[in-house]
Amino acid sequence: MTIKFHSVKPILDNNLKQVYIETYGCQMNVNDSEVVLSVLQPCGYSICDKIQDASLILVNTCSIRDNAEQKVWARIKQLGYLKRKKKGLKIGILGCMAERLKEKLLENGAVDIVAGPDSYRELPSLIEALSGGDKQINTMLSQEETYADISPVRMDKNGVSAYIAIMRGCNNFCSYCVVPYVRGRERSRNPQSIINEARELFENGYKEVTLLGQNVNSYLWEREVTFAKLLEMVAKISPQLRVRFSTSHPKDMDDSVLHTIAAFENICRHVHLPIQSGSNDVLKRMNRKYTREEYLAKVKKIKDIIPESTISTDMIAGFSGETEADHLETLSVMREVGYYTAFMFQYSERPDTKAAEMYPDDVPHEIKNRRLNEIIALQNELSHISNMQDMDKIVEVLVEGTSKRSTAELVGRTSQNKICVFPAGEHKVGDYVKVKVTSYTSATLKGILV
Repeated sequence: MTIKFHSVKPILDNNLKQVYIETYGCQMNVNDSEVVLSVLQPCGYSICDKIQDASLILVNTCSIRDNAEQKVWARIKQLGYLKRKKKGLKIGILGCMAERLKEKLLENGAVDIVAGPDSYRELPSLIEALSGGDKQINTMLSQEETYADISPVRMDKNGVSAYIAIMRGCNNFCSYCVVPYVRGRERSRNPQSIINEARELFENGYKEVTLLGQNVNSYLWEREVTFAKLLEMVAKISPQLRVRFSTSHPKDMDDSVLHTIAAFENICRHVHLPIQSGSNDVLKRMNRKYTREEYLAKVKKIKDIIPESTISTDMIAGFSGETEADHLETLSVMREVGYYTAFMFQYSERPDTKAAEMYPDDVPHEIKNRRLNEIIALQNELSHISNMQDMDKIVEVLVEGTSKRSTAELVGRTSQNKICVFPAGEHKVGDYVKVKVTSYTSATLKGILV
């Protein structure tokens, strides 16, 4: 049976059963938590902000790094103390860690429900089955797009920006990555359901959507609608609706996507293009399926077709077998590209991946740490240079909220995904404003209204 939910804003009612949802990890997990709330609301649940008010606590987890899992294990221990104090409290572990560890999560007694990323429709029945006294688990992965007909209930605070999942899973099998194992193979979502969701958001006051997938460039619906075509369809909803996307795999980024971005002013001038390493030897062991030279050719295309675009990336320090020469190649590719920003991590060996089976985790922790710090220091320099280039420019900013430092200032992002702070004036959250950049740091632009 097809179920359709259309509530954009959450139900807040103290008279209903209270659910507290805690989310770890990527943007997809944030969107998944909103899907979970969409499934639970028709069953009489209201989201709550205070964990002590909840009768049901759901923790949506990440398995991409060991550190992420250790945080969840520590959190489960804390929730176990809370459960012993509050009669009837139920705890569920959702997402990638649930899919990877399955029954192991039930062993300490605190967890009642384990549900993988494709099992959220079953949450009401899993919760109901707890009344029989048995723990519940569902970690079946789907071969189809799982939640295409569900409009997520948005749990964001500003009501301006929202995520839209356009596909799930991954077929790339990078040697270090657990995603294909915990989220399954790629499956794309019906484009009309994506357009309907984006239009519904715009009609409810949202000014920006981010199209999400493990590899958005491989989106394909019935051999006709490519990712470039989908971008165009979403952009045409309204010129007042900004469109972003994440994440791109370099091997699949083609010119048609770049030309589509260039053709529509409301498609943001920012491309996240993870390189992971600047060394061809490391890239080969990572099974990234491109070389440094091929990656740099993609970057040149971005700069030629969308010269005003910023580029961000992901970097892994200390992958198996990484030499000092490999590390220097990573630093050199960073300088050559001139990234605006980056997500930077030490290599974390994940069980059951090809890397764990084939390659030793042989770079000592202190060397990983030193290399990561060098990557971070260089990226701070590059971010500073990138922001310096905006000095005295007039940029368009979508207002997202009040500055943390002063209620007299607002904060938002440019099309290039740069944070900008400026005097509030008469403007409010959701407005587009023109700002002249008058100062900057490596992290932030600051300006005056024009």
